[in-house]
Order: sequence, then structure tokens, then C-alpha cells
Amino acid sequence: MMAKPDDRSDNPERIERNIGHTLQNHNEAEDYLKAHDEELSEEEKQQIEEKNERREESIEAMRDEIEDEVQDQRRS
Repeated sequence: MMAKPDDRSDNPERIERNIGHTLQNHNEAEDYLKAHDEELSEEEKQQIEEKNERREESIEAMRDEIEDEVQDQRRS
């Protein structure tokens, strides 16, 4: 049985969708923090803020990955 060819043609669009979902989760977490600020412990707030920092790092990495994919497609 032969392996399927590696079709990466939709990678930029797939990554862009992932960025959108991650941004949505980030924004929802920010809204949650604002809406429930007084109800949350400092530890809970810190956990949400740290998760959002990781989301921001992921978004940056995904944007770099899109650039790499687009450049690779141009070379092909």
C-alpha cells in the first residue's frame, strides 16, 4: 500500500482558521475575566491570564507558520 501524497495546499487556510479559534478563545477568556472579576480568586485570574499569554504565543507562531507555508508554495 502506497502512502498518500502530502497535500499541504490548504495549510495556510487551516492555520488561519486555527488562529481565529484561538483569538476567539482569548477574547472569551478576557470577557470572562471582566464579567467575573470579583468572583474569581487571584489564582484563577492568574491561570486565565497565563493561558491567554500562551494563546498569544501560539498565535504568533501560527502567523510565522503561515508565512513559511506561503513562501514554500511560491517556491513550488
